[in-house]
Amino acid sequence: MLKATTILAGALVATVATSAAAEGELNLYSSRHYDTDERLYSDFEEATGITINRIEGKADELIARMSAEGANSPADILLTVDTSRLARAKDAGILQSTDSAVLEASIPGYLQDADNQWFGFSQRARIIFFDKAEVANPPRTYLDLADPAYKGMICIRSSSNTYNQTLLASIVTHHGADVAKDWADGVVANMARAPQGGDTDQLRGIISGECEISVANSYYFARSIRKEVKGLSAERDMIGWIFPSQDAEGAHMNLSGAGIAAHAPNRDNAVKFLEYLASEQAQQYFSAGNDEFPAVPGVGLAPSIAALGHFKPDDVNLSDVAKNIPVAQKIFNEAGWE
Repeated sequence: MLKATTILAGALVATVATSAAAEGELNLYSSRHYDTDERLYSDFEEATGITINRIEGKADELIARMSAEGANSPADILLTVDTSRLARAKDAGILQSTDSAVLEASIPGYLQDADNQWFGFSQRARIIFFDKAEVANPPRTYLDLADPAYKGMICIRSSSNTYNQTLLASIVTHHGADVAKDWADGVVANMARAPQGGDTDQLRGIISGECEISVANSYYFARSIRKEVKGLSAERDMIGWIFPSQDAEGAHMNLSGAGIAAHAPNRDNAVKFLEYLASEQAQQYFSAGNDEFPAVPGVGLAPSIAALGHFKPDDVNLSDVAKNIPVAQKIFNEAGWE
């Protein structure tokens, strides 16, 4: 039997490859690193009698591992975050199409791969935060972040961050590469500091006074409402937020999603797992356990997410956005976005 473990060297590949297919088991490769997902897995096991054997690691490491394992890979499911990584997995040829009436009925089409190789199961809005005492007229759209009026005011993550890559790819999708290049140039000119840290660090930058405006995913802020987050929760009231582009395309959403591995030895169990992730129980847990927006319409929100208010999400087809991720990376490089 496989054991839940972290990413290891090639010796483990030979060990698991000989026992990959097993009745009542599922081999999950996951780059989600949230302790609250333990409940998600245990509920599936209890409901189905299927044991989950989990291997965890960074998304790029898992994609490279599955590629190296090839037809001998024990992986049944790849679970990861953001459209860019899901697209990377598809391009690497390590996923397969999934025909499921349950998934088609539950997951909106714009949150699915065009070839059904991956499906989104939870969402995060990438939104604009600002110092309420210092910023009288905060940016209302993503394009506004490039306005010279905000010179020296913005904290934002590096260009290697997948959330920023997908955001820029969505700008390319909506507005074209030329507008996207001007935007990237303008944001670089408006940075208060060189990109550093994670999304929570961008929010802490407002509290410390290093910047007046930041860009971060909604769940990092919502988490500080649900529980104590060092350096953020105590001073959270000084921060306001904008769901951008409400009179246009809407707020950009990125995904946590999954697909069935190309050589899944336990394919039927893999389909059951994806269908479980689309269930109301699992969808509520994505929200309550990790402050995410459910992918399935009509599922109730956790209080920490509901506190952010109603907004219009961008419903652009994320398969189209994924095609523009290489363009986005090229633009980042040309703009000198570190």
